[in-house]
Amino acid sequence: MALSAKTRARKAKKHSEVKEVWRRFRKNKAAMIGLGLAILIVLVAVFADVIVPYDRTTTQVAEKRLQGPSSEHPFGTDHLGRDLFARIVHGSRYSLFIGVSTSVLSLVVGCLLGAACGYFGGRLDNVVMRLLDVFMSVPPVLLSLAVVAALGPNLRNLLIAITISCVPGTVRLIRSVVLTVVDQDFIDAARSYGASNLRIIVKYVLPNAIGPIIVHTTMNIANMILSAAGLSFIGMGVQPPAPEWGALLSSARVYMFRAPYLLYFPGSAILMAALSFNLVGDGLRDALDPRLRN
Repeated sequence: MALSAKTRARKAKKHSEVKEVWRRFRKNKAAMIGLGLAILIVLVAVFADVIVPYDRTTTQVAEKRLQGPSSEHPFGTDHLGRDLFARIVHGSRYSLFIGVSTSVLSLVVGCLLGAACGYFGGRLDNVVMRLLDVFMSVPPVLLSLAVVAALGPNLRNLLIAITISCVPGTVRLIRSVVLTVVDQDFIDAARSYGASNLRIIVKYVLPNAIGPIIVHTTMNIANMILSAAGLSFIGMGVQPPAPEWGALLSSARVYMFRAPYLLYFPGSAILMAALSFNLVGDGLRDALDPRLRN
């Protein structure tokens, strides 16, 4: 019965902490705007087929080439007569999938390596950190370009390239946070009653370092969306006719003076997506900061 009471008290404490974080997050108007935009983008990606059929992204109508926005085509048509609104709506799936998946993959690898380096230290820490220093000596964009050039430009290789460029920074962040946790008294207590290293890392170390990790991952989504758009813009990412936002900008370069709306709408979509996740990340950082609790 006592154990059950402790469990209930622990759950109640965690629930109250979540409510407090949400309360502080709601006080940040910019963060709430970003959250609203992020939810809107997610809903558009999930219900893209309901909003507009995918066939409209591929249907080419010669007599409707480069027509401006109208009631039939709210965002106009491209140089092949395809509906730009449909292509932007369905392109949200590519951009959101790339941003979320690469951030999650880098988070998984970062947690494994960063937690191991910060917890065990010694030779493992030195070897991993020196290898990561080599990767970090190359700018992320150039590193991604090199990986895509070696593997070939497609969606799978783009995910691999962006994840590789993101992992070093994630590992260093998690390692630095773990180093501040492993010297705490509750870690020594866990060791004293015989808990395994894996249990200590999973149950005690990472949960107490979760704040900066969540913020970093959220803001990484925006960076990964921009990276994917940039690589697709230069032809090293998602390949046509897939309606990825960066690829839409690339195909619109030739017609930027004749049909500037081909640049405005995809560019605005990229801006909104990156801005929304950045604002959410800023809001989470402030809400999780213990110095701002009062």
